[in-house]
Amino acid sequence: MKIKENKGVTLVALIITIVVLLIIASIGVYSGKETIQKANLEALRTNMLLIEAKAKGVVEKANFQLGPDLQKMSEISTIRSEVYVTENKLQKLSDSGITVPSGIPTGENVYVLTQETASLWALDGVYDELAENEYYVISFDEENATVEIYNTLGYQGHYSLTEIDELD
Repeated sequence: MKIKENKGVTLVALIITIVVLLIIASIGVYSGKETIQKANLEALRTNMLLIEAKAKGVVEKANFQLGPDLQKMSEISTIRSEVYVTENKLQKLSDSGITVPSGIPTGENVYVLTQETASLWALDGVYDELAENEYYVISFDEENATVEIYNTLGYQGHYSLTEIDELD
């Protein structure tokens, strides 16, 4: 009688299978990491766009209160301060004690989005997503009536919404 030989998986076949599985897993991890980074960038960009839209509304309100009367032009800083700080609870960056990276302006018309402002603007979710020591900074350009939004953590060295938009 002839006994049947058991044929199993050879060591070489097992090693090749493991190597192939490791290669597939590493590709999956790399792709997943890249997808997560893109999602984080889009979340940051979306939050900054929401803040920008609300901040532009604040600028328009201040401009409306100034009106076409040139005699009010001497009251620009008073009216803007009333709208920005008193009504919208923005905090001047210079009064906040927050240290910002070198890519973020620190001038007179630069404000920090506070939790109270986020609530007033119905942006609680945006504020709640902030990490520790992360802030949104709003820079108002009075001459051009424009707004620029910054994030103190940023994305790979880019802090302003304009810079982040250019990454696409």
